[in-house]
Amino acid sequence: MGPGVRFVRFNAVGAAGICVQLAALWLLTGVMHVQYLVATSLAVGAAIVHNFLWHRHWTWAERAASGPAAAQFLRFAAANGVVSFAGNLVLMMALVRGAHLAPVVANAVAIAACGVLNFWLGDAVVFPRADRP
Repeated sequence: MGPGVRFVRFNAVGAAGICVQLAALWLLTGVMHVQYLVATSLAVGAAIVHNFLWHRHWTWAERAASGPAAAQFLRFAAANGVVSFAGNLVLMMALVRGAHLAPVVANAVAIAACGVLNFWLGDAVVFPRADRP
């Protein structure tokens, strides 16, 4: 599969993950009145699990068979998860406290800012090509 097709698939999974994350954030902050940074952490965690499963079975399906799912999930959590958690929390603090954006709007901005780095990490670290050292 070419990098263009993979990038389209990555973004399709990411779009679904954004829906998962924003819906969870809205539910937690708007309905359950959970503090926005705690809610962001939980919502990002839900999106990470969602995205890993779809990336493993669709975006990088031909590479996923080369390794155990648990090891791939650990790499995904360590790479994409750290970028997503750190990026989302830092940007959420800046955008909600500093720019006074609503949490869901601020989170949409934070997700977009982390996306390109997460694609590279998925392609190079989590699901590397078999011919790479």
